[in-house]
Amino acid sequence: MFHVVIFATVLAHVAHAEPNIIRDLEFAQVGDQSLRLNLHLPPAGVPVKKPLIVYVHGGAWRAGSKSDMPLVKLVAQGFAVASVDYRLSTVAPFPAQAHDIKAAIRFLRARGSDYQIDASRIAIAGSSAGGHLAALVGVTNGVEELEGIVGEYLSESSAVQAIISLYGASNLESILGQSTPRGLGVRIPALQLLLGGQPTDQPKLARLASPVAHIDASDPPLLLIHGDADPQMPFEQSLELQRAYEAAKRPVQLEVIHGGKHGGSEFYDDARSELMVRFLEASGTR
Repeated sequence: MFHVVIFATVLAHVAHAEPNIIRDLEFAQVGDQSLRLNLHLPPAGVPVKKPLIVYVHGGAWRAGSKSDMPLVKLVAQGFAVASVDYRLSTVAPFPAQAHDIKAAIRFLRARGSDYQIDASRIAIAGSSAGGHLAALVGVTNGVEELEGIVGEYLSESSAVQAIISLYGASNLESILGQSTPRGLGVRIPALQLLLGGQPTDQPKLARLASPVAHIDASDPPLLLIHGDADPQMPFEQSLELQRAYEAAKRPVQLEVIHGGKHGGSEFYDDARSELMVRFLEASGTR
């Protein structure tokens, strides 16, 4: 509690200062579609911390945009956040989404100094479908099918040094069996668009899209935040990813929000924001 009080006090001191947002930076183009990001920089006078955060929005893989960026308290604390757009499943099926996010990481590594940011260390974070994509991108450095050839900076690394998944999927092969009736109403049509069929129809693609299938001893530290009463994204998905990390002896922390649903202000309140800050600060110096 003491740490949370200190965190809230620091936030109060910087609340009057506005972050600097550089909007609509094009990081790649695919056909006629321009892929863009918004770069949220800390307020003037606040030192920029490492790592740079790449944030991936949710929306069942078929909706949402880079304007949906809830990590404002982390920006106030000194972290730069690049909120990225990616091709939605209504435009392109998987693995286009992973290709686009990795292209954004490579762009930031190549061009970060243009915007006075150090992209030598990068954390990836996301919520809901964005949490799934963040975890997937985070644990698949060098997986050819997911690296893609999007963007101009293919010689840059798409590796990240930390992952934060907020109420995200981890295993598309098991997710439907764990889902509530309400969850199935969201997930079945969402998976149909993402995979071009249900996981049983597209088993190889479903496995490729599942973070749990890629865990190995080289994966970066992982922070999971999930409500245990989530009616849309099964809480068991985070438990599966936690177990896979533990089996590989990789650093993992699961923050359970008891009674938590699918998103909400409690996932980004002072306590959870301070937890993310401590996790990121440790990852920035490893």
